[in-house]
Amino acid sequence: MASPYPEGDREKVASKLPSALQHALKIRAAELSLDIQNAVEAAIQAWRASDRPSSDVDTAGARSFSTWLPPGLYEDFKGTCTTRGVSYTQGLAQSVRDWLGANPSPQDSDRAIDPERKIVGNQKGGVGKTAVSAGMAEAYAEAGLRVLIVDFDPQGHLSEQLGVPQIEPDHDSLVSHMCGEGEGDLRDLIMVIEDQRFDKRLHVLPACFDGFLLDAKIAVVGMQKRGFQKEAALEMALRPLESDYDVIIVDCPPSLGIAMDAALYYGRRRRGEAAKVSGVVIPVLAEDSSMTAYSMLAQQIDDLCEDLSLEIDHLGLVVNLYDSRRGYVATSTLESWKSIGDPRVLAVIGDLKEQREAVRKRMPLLSYAPISDQAEAMRQVAQGATSSHRAGVMRDVVKGAAK
Repeated sequence: MASPYPEGDREKVASKLPSALQHALKIRAAELSLDIQNAVEAAIQAWRASDRPSSDVDTAGARSFSTWLPPGLYEDFKGTCTTRGVSYTQGLAQSVRDWLGANPSPQDSDRAIDPERKIVGNQKGGVGKTAVSAGMAEAYAEAGLRVLIVDFDPQGHLSEQLGVPQIEPDHDSLVSHMCGEGEGDLRDLIMVIEDQRFDKRLHVLPACFDGFLLDAKIAVVGMQKRGFQKEAALEMALRPLESDYDVIIVDCPPSLGIAMDAALYYGRRRRGEAAKVSGVVIPVLAEDSSMTAYSMLAQQIDDLCEDLSLEIDHLGLVVNLYDSRRGYVATSTLESWKSIGDPRVLAVIGDLKEQREAVRKRMPLLSYAPISDQAEAMRQVAQGATSSHRAGVMRDVVKGAAK
């Protein structure tokens, strides 16, 4: 390969870099009108000059990567890697990851202050709401977004699966803040998922046992406090946190009560917000009872929109635990889901072992089995449910992260 630079101006360097970072680097350099070589040079220079410890990057499956750097820079870089006790691949990955963080996409400056809000709901239990909520959140965090998952189900399956303890009764919690009785900052209750794949971008607001009484508590507050709107209770609690996140995902309980109304209201299209940015993701099964449950939720959404003059977007369906070996009922129901058209089917997730194993180990699926079919399906859901202004970047980064 001939150098595009005058002799002695640059030298070719061959290394390895995770696919997701390669995709993100390519996109960000194009957005900033930079040559990739110049971006990598700046990344390495900044990394070597920084005295701040840099967290490790998951470099499993890193692929060949070559670029052109000023003569001697790569040798200096390797010396720094040796001093810091990291491999050359790890050092390059940290350099690029940190550069991406320090040089955000110009599109981010155009982003509304409001985060994207994904409400994952279905009044039927056992359809995989928790798995889809966690999988979407992991995919967004993996792609570089700041994500909060709200465990809104008092059963606390999401908290338990990710190894996060539930909040005990009569303690400060999401419920107390929804009822206007919060004693402190809700941020103090948020737990960070300590996994290098997400680099502290994946946060969880744990479930609380008091959530079983939420509908009754909100109803009482509504009678006692003039002007209190029960449907806006979740938004009242979460609004102070929104500036900290790009995406907020709410894992809803299997009910059609006041709590579900509050979640749907939170996911409504806000004034000035584009269509399909926020809204509802509905996990379903390929069976007749799931069709009935979906119809009931769709009616609740329609009624809420009519009663309060709202717009609530259906972001899509996720057909979960699908197994064609179950015969005609499964295959015909899948075709029925696909035939709806709007909402469209974002992904079909097979009834495979990786999700159950990840739950048993209390690990995020995308960490436990990052290249599994189920992990790839979660990335498809995240990509399909994201906003149009981020879709191009997500498409390449999410696909790259799966390799």
